[in-house]
Amino acid sequence: MFEKFLEEVLKLAPRQMWAVEQIPVYFSEIFDSFSFKKLGAMILAIGEMFGLIIFDTPVTPRGEMLDIAGYNLVFVDEFEGSTLNTDVWEYRASGERRGGFNAESQVEVRDGKMIMTGEYLTDGEYGEGWYTAMIKLKERYCKGYFEIRCIVNDEPEFWSAFWIQADAPYDSAASKGGVGGAEIDIFESANTADSKNENAVTHAIHCAGVDGVKEDFQSLRLGAFYGNDIYNEYNTYGLEWTDTEYIFYINGVETRRSSFGNGVSEVMEDVIVSLEIPDEEKLANLDKENCKAEFIIDYVKIYQK
Repeated sequence: MFEKFLEEVLKLAPRQMWAVEQIPVYFSEIFDSFSFKKLGAMILAIGEMFGLIIFDTPVTPRGEMLDIAGYNLVFVDEFEGSTLNTDVWEYRASGERRGGFNAESQVEVRDGKMIMTGEYLTDGEYGEGWYTAMIKLKERYCKGYFEIRCIVNDEPEFWSAFWIQADAPYDSAASKGGVGGAEIDIFESANTADSKNENAVTHAIHCAGVDGVKEDFQSLRLGAFYGNDIYNEYNTYGLEWTDTEYIFYINGVETRRSSFGNGVSEVMEDVIVSLEIPDEEKLANLDKENCKAEFIIDYVKIYQK
């Protein structure tokens, strides 16, 4: 009855309901093996959960530590050399994208890093306008552990992302509630200085046909989680895609896990890295001469059993 009241009367989102469930867990931890250090940590954790419930603000990752025992490294790109390795990567969605364009020119490899740049070009490949980039691996994957180490952009409106997508996650007949394919956002960055999600990233799962619903698509936003000075320092963002659930990590610490939908995806999916571009309305507020967003990637790794 209490959960029904929270969901139907207070209209709490699933991520806020998760916070409600976490509060008694943290209270119990205080008394399991009492120490003043643990007391302070649990009070902070409980405070963050109330912040999520009331204001939908980010929380600190506090889950299990990543354990990839039993997994083998099956792909790694540390971006050595001077150009993108197009034997393993290909440019994705080149051309018009929201209020601007994706273009190959916005991907650069130097000093062991891949840099995606969002900026205004007067002489761009598709004409004058705002440009950014998106790439995907040529090989597709089903299940495993996926990780990126990167510095996200801190300029407004653009956002950095690492995600996995099937061919038709928004079609109920194809997606079958996620079993036939989903979009799994391993992370998307909050990137405006005045945002309540500053210095945090979000995780989400999108699919269609959940519980037989044929209209539109269904999404689960798992919440926003803090990294370590994400606009200036390297952080890792990972996803363990198992037979039964999706488990998300930041810097090797679990943030959330979910089996949202009718089950996890059982199909091969694209692995995508992108610096996303906003719509025209938001781009109109940017300084064309001085706004330059950079997404810096140190490596992408994939492990499988």
